[in-house]
Amino acid sequence: MPDETPAAVVQLEGLGKRYGEFVAVDGLSLEIPRGEVFGLLGPNGAGKTTTMKMLIGVLCASRGHARIGGHDCFAQRPEVMRHVGYLPDEPVFYDYLRGGELIRFVAEMHGLPPAAVRDRVESLVKRLDLGDAITDYAVNYSRGMKKKLGLILALLHDPDVLILDEPTNGLDPHATRQIHEIVRELSARGKTVMLSTHLLEQAQKLCKRIAILHKGRLVVCGTIDELASGGRSLEDLFFEATEGTAVRSEGAE
Repeated sequence: MPDETPAAVVQLEGLGKRYGEFVAVDGLSLEIPRGEVFGLLGPNGAGKTTTMKMLIGVLCASRGHARIGGHDCFAQRPEVMRHVGYLPDEPVFYDYLRGGELIRFVAEMHGLPPAAVRDRVESLVKRLDLGDAITDYAVNYSRGMKKKLGLILALLHDPDVLILDEPTNGLDPHATRQIHEIVRELSARGKTVMLSTHLLEQAQKLCKRIAILHKGRLVVCGTIDELASGGRSLEDLFFEATEGTAVRSEGAE
C-alpha cells in the first residue's frame, strides 16, 4: 500500500543557533507537512522567534539546516520568500507610508500587478476592520492595527507557507476570531502554517501538532490528541515540560 503521509514542506535538521557561549536553539529537528497548522510553544527565551528568523533567512544557523520547499532558508532566501509569508510579533513600517501605500509597495516588490491583489486586499481589509485606517500613516497605528496590516502584507502573494509570531498579541476578541478563521481556511486550502503563541487555548483550538521548546531544545512534540491523552491538559503538559521534565519528545537530538 503506498505511503499517504504528506511530504514535509518545512524541514529542520539539527538546527542550532549560538551567540558566543549562549545557545539560543540547540539541535532542533522537525518536519511539517503541507496543510498542517503547527504550534511552536515555550516560555520567553525558549528559542521560538530565533527559530522563525532562521526559517525566513534573517539569521544564519550556527549548525544544521532549515529548508522550506526543499530550498535552504539562508542560502536560497529569495526563492524561499517567494513561497513564505511572515508576520513578526512587532511589525515595523516606514514612517512616511500610509497603510494603502505599504500594500502597493509590497505588492510591487513581489511583482504582483494591482489587479491580482485588489480583491484579496479589499476582502482582508474589510474582514479585519482596517478600512477606516488604510489611508492613515502606519506608524500611527495601534499595535493591533499594525498586526492586521502585517498579516495582510504577509498574505499578499498567496504564500504556500505562513509563519506567524504571536499573531493575536494586541488584538481584540473580534480580530482574534478572524485570525483563527483565516488560519483554518488557509490550512483547508493546503497552506502550511507555523505559529508561535503563549496562549495554550489558542494552540489547542488551531493546531494539529505542537512542539514545546525549553532553553532552546525540543522537549515535547506530538499531536494535540496524543499529548492530551490520559486526561493531562495542555497546560499541565506545558508546565511539566518547561520545569525540566520532558514528557514526550519526537525528533529532538
